[in-house]
Amino acid sequence: MPSETLQAPTTLLAEITHRCPLHCPYCSNPLDLQRAEAELSADEWKRVFSEARALGVLQLGLSGGEPLLRKDLETLVDHARRTGLYTTLVTSGLGLTRERALRLRDAGIDHVQISFQDSDRANAERIAGITSVDKKVAAAALVREMGVAFSVNVVLHRGNLDHIGEIIELAASLGADRLELANTQYYGWATLNRDALMPTRAQLDAAEPVVDAAVARYRGKMQIIYVLPDYYSQYPKACYGGWGSVYIVLGPDGRVLPCHAATQITSLSFDTVRDHSLEWIWRDSPGFRAFRGDDWMREPCRSCPRKTVDFGGCRCQAFLLTGDARNTDPVCSLSPNRHMIDEALAVAAGIDAVPAYTYRTMPPATAAAARVKAAIGD
Repeated sequence: MPSETLQAPTTLLAEITHRCPLHCPYCSNPLDLQRAEAELSADEWKRVFSEARALGVLQLGLSGGEPLLRKDLETLVDHARRTGLYTTLVTSGLGLTRERALRLRDAGIDHVQISFQDSDRANAERIAGITSVDKKVAAAALVREMGVAFSVNVVLHRGNLDHIGEIIELAASLGADRLELANTQYYGWATLNRDALMPTRAQLDAAEPVVDAAVARYRGKMQIIYVLPDYYSQYPKACYGGWGSVYIVLGPDGRVLPCHAATQITSLSFDTVRDHSLEWIWRDSPGFRAFRGDDWMREPCRSCPRKTVDFGGCRCQAFLLTGDARNTDPVCSLSPNRHMIDEALAVAAGIDAVPAYTYRTMPPATAAAARVKAAIGD
């Protein structure tokens, strides 16, 4: 896609830190997490926010890790408000005190999204790997007092999908304006836990009517968004409207990505805002230009009428499963590699005793060893 015809990005997700008190086994952050000393400074982040707004960005997500671990978070929110960005704080809720909530409100935060792991306390804390439920509920109450838009996010998987009705009622009881029920995407730490996280077809079939009934029941009160897992779909999801079309992700170290999982495509390199302007990276950097348009596509994508609908699917998933990001996303029923997905689903269907989680806190080598140890039952 020629840079002169490129539209402006609309959304910037700023992963301002990889530090996090939770240890969720489905975390999509890279296995090699960035340390605090590698993070952009407040002044660097503020410059990037200004450049993003000048480029056309309207929405800013402050994410992580846990963004509340940045002591300068309020400074970043204030600058984002001054530049005209609609700003969402994506948080676990841990660390949100009344004083912090008031400072964030006064700084100009527009929207807060809090993650929950389950409606069942014991299972929620097993998934998170930490005692957290009471703190999350208290944080939700503070957000309601702040008077800003409030969302609840729950990542769904084999371990909590059977509680989907109770999860919806939990979000409603917390006063959420919006509930996002997103089935696990298998990147980062979730790839290490795929067998433990993959839901069964029976679980999905049972969940769908529960969600449909809740959507009707809460219409006009709480928006419910339900995202089905890729592996059970006939066609893949579009990659954020197409690779490098509307979406920008910034890692804690300033690397600029077309999506949160792009660092897993090791055949590509991505530039940093410490070396280049955000505008140049968006328009001209090799990483962003790699899969724009359709010149890169192979068959069956190149001649498929769906190529302007799903853009060949997820480049990260194609790379992780096939070793080549130019291949059709194996989720697609037309892909010559669809058998990889079907084999994974068959494995999931045959698992009775769900494997132990590999938690996010483990170094990758330790995590791999832990999985082997668990597999042999030592």
